[in-house]
Amino acid sequence: MDTLEAQEDSDSKWSGFCTQDIVWAVGVWSVILTLSPVVMFYVLMVN
Repeated sequence: MDTLEAQEDSDSKWSGFCTQDIVWAVGVWSVILTLSPVVMFYVLMVN
């Protein structure tokens, strides 16, 4: 009985971690894609 409860607990934590990981990755990529034109413009203007 204990192993079943532990397995269900780990499965719920794993699915939550996967969802959080996907949201975090999308947020990082959106920041990178938003700032890349700004960085390129800055590099072109400084050089």
